[in-house]
Parts: sequence; structure tokens; C-alpha cells
Amino acid sequence: MTSSIPGLGDLLPAHQSYADRVDLPERLSALDGDQLTDRALRTAQLDLIATRLGFDAHVFALTDPCTGIVTSPHATVPMVPPTNLPRLIRRRYAAAGEKEWATVLAEFGVTDAMRVQLDDRWGTWGFLELWRGSGRYSDEQRRWLTALGPLLTAQLRRSVARTFTVPDEHRSTLESGVVLLDDDLEVRSVTSGAAEALMRLLPPTEPGPPVPATAYNVVAALLAHEGGIHPGEPWARVNLGSNRWATVRAERLDDRVAVSIGSSTTAERADLFARANQLSPRETQVLQLALHGMDTRAIADDLVIAHSTAEDHLKALLAKTGSASRHQLLARALGG
Repeated sequence: MTSSIPGLGDLLPAHQSYADRVDLPERLSALDGDQLTDRALRTAQLDLIATRLGFDAHVFALTDPCTGIVTSPHATVPMVPPTNLPRLIRRRYAAAGEKEWATVLAEFGVTDAMRVQLDDRWGTWGFLELWRGSGRYSDEQRRWLTALGPLLTAQLRRSVARTFTVPDEHRSTLESGVVLLDDDLEVRSVTSGAAEALMRLLPPTEPGPPVPATAYNVVAALLAHEGGIHPGEPWARVNLGSNRWATVRAERLDDRVAVSIGSSTTAERADLFARANQLSPRETQVLQLALHGMDTRAIADDLVIAHSTAEDHLKALLAKTGSASRHQLLARALGG
């Protein structure tokens, strides 16, 4: 990321007018009208935050809302050598709390860090972590960043929802594959299918090799899970560009960890589609039944509700997802 970052630790830069300071949430909210991808959105959000708050490094991650595992890291961490990144990822998942993580960061000259978790009732959509190389953040700065959390969360969630509205014009498919890594996160072997997936897991605008970052994260989550630290299952869904989604999953295989990469299943897509569009539990049930080919009357019978109630739920689904018809709703959820 390239942005003009004010002096380290400045909360209210001297060059900034009063109007600039008070309307920053409005300026952030205005980003919704730009219909940005999640990466472009995070870049724009950081540029605005940097006008108010100084930092030397950042990690602004998109995560799977169900497992909380990082799927798309947006990071600038100049104090960490690239060869140390896999080990640092593993230590992040293994850290038993923020105090232990602060001790890890201190090894790289980070004197303070603050983090805002971006979650809502539909899941954990990411986190933003800002690092300083000298001094510490004030309580006021921490409160200010925390207060932005709900807005940043909603914007990230909506960026995920937008991916389902972008058709895959090439109707491309993703061949399944497996990457084998050891417990030090060193790649030991890659199948032919995985080799292709490693180049396609994120849009071509993603800088650097994108899949290893996701693979490192699911492996690190598995190792932390084995150690009784990370509670979630080691898998995550990653956008391939347009409405294509892949699922990356880690499993223990003797002294190796197998990372499988393949197209997300209908159930995995439907769950993410429902979360991103803020569907209620009942609306999610109706969606799932519709995806199984049931018409409105069959849905009503299965859920033991009135036919008119089932119709109302379907109308709500169309409104929440911005779909013009039931056909478009199902096509978006299925990826057609």
C-alpha cells in the first residue's frame, strides 16, 4: 500500500482542518458508493484512517466469517523479513492472548500495537492491526479506532456480498489439488491441480503469490487447534474473482499437513451468501430449500408455514440480495 502517513502517533495532525477531523466517518461511509473490491476498499479505508492516526506498519485482513481464518492479507510490515512471515503467522495463531503477541512483535522492534476485530452477528469479517516502532498509542486513539469497528465491519461484509453479483463470464472451473507442508510451514510437495490453484486463488490484481498466504493461515490454525489454542476448524473460503469461491482446508497427515484446495460446495457458498447478505435464520432455511429445487408450496410444507409466509420470505430474500428474480437469486448463490 502506498499512502501519505502523518507523523508517528499523531492523533490530530496539525495540517488537518476541524471539518476534516469531524467528518471522517462520513468520508468512510461514502466509500460504499464506489462499489469497491474488498482489497481496494481496505486500501481506501486505510488512506482515510492514516489522515487521523499514524502507524509504521499494518495488517488489515479479510477473514472467513465462520472460522475467522485470514483469507486475504493486506499488510505492510517492513520490520519483518519476508522469510520470517510464515513463522510469524504460525506464532500469531499460537499466541495465547494479546500480551503474548505483543512479546512476539517486540522481537521485531514493535513498541505498541492496537487491534480492532471486525465482527457482527453474521460472523468475523476481518481485523485491522496497527503497529508502532516507537512510543505507545493513547487511550483516546484506541477508543477512536474501536469506534470505527462497526462501520469498517459492515463495509467489508458488503464487499463480500458484492462478489456474488459479478458473473463469471468465462465459466471457469478450478481443479482440486493438495499442497503438503511440514509443521514449520515449509512446502514439501504440490499436486498439478494445486499448482494451478496457487495461481488462481485470488484475482490477478493481488500482489505476490496469494495462495501460500491462505495455506499458511489454515496450517497455522490447524497447529494452534492441535495445541488447544485456536477453537475453530482449519478451513476458509477465498474469492477467486467475480462470483467464484474456493475452499482451502488443512488436515493432519502423519508428520505433514495436507492443504486441499477446491471449488466451494453449494452448502459452503450458500452459507457465505446468507451471512454476507444478512439473512435471518428462517430466510437462510428458505434459501437452502430453494437451492434444492423446491417451489414455494413445497418450502411452505417443509417448514410448516403458510404459503403466503413462504412467499414473504422469498420476497425478503430478493430485496436483501438485490436480486430481480428468483432465478437470479439462485444463480448468484450457486455461482451460475
